[in-house]
Amino acid sequence: MTVRSQLIRFALVGVVNTGTYYALYLLLLTRLPYVAAHVIAFTLSMVGSFFLNSHFTYRTRPTWRKFVLFPLTNAANFVITTSGVYLLVDVLRLSSRYAPLGAAGAAVPITFVVSRAIMLRPDRDPESTSRAGRTPISR
Repeated sequence: MTVRSQLIRFALVGVVNTGTYYALYLLLLTRLPYVAAHVIAFTLSMVGSFFLNSHFTYRTRPTWRKFVLFPLTNAANFVITTSGVYLLVDVLRLSSRYAPLGAAGAAVPITFVVSRAIMLRPDRDPESTSRAGRTPISR
């Protein structure tokens, strides 16, 4: 699979993930402050993103090791989107309902590069996968 097709698939997963995040965010926003709604929705959608990217984008086996490392792929995304949401809502006084959509786009290239490095990192020794925490995640 080429990097270009992976990027296209990553973008498609990103659209699904953004929709999931945004729906959760709006739901949580009815009961929580916008920052709490953002953090919870972001975390839940990241779990879904891991499995979609494992199977659809990179066609790789999800392992516990990759699952544990996957949040690192979103660390920059989290900082950029959280800062962006804050900037758009508290500084620019835009609606908290739409701010996350505007903040999401800037983080996509960084997230792709980091996720590709983690998801396509080869397992070193198949014999030691259970000892190293790289066992497949049960379905």
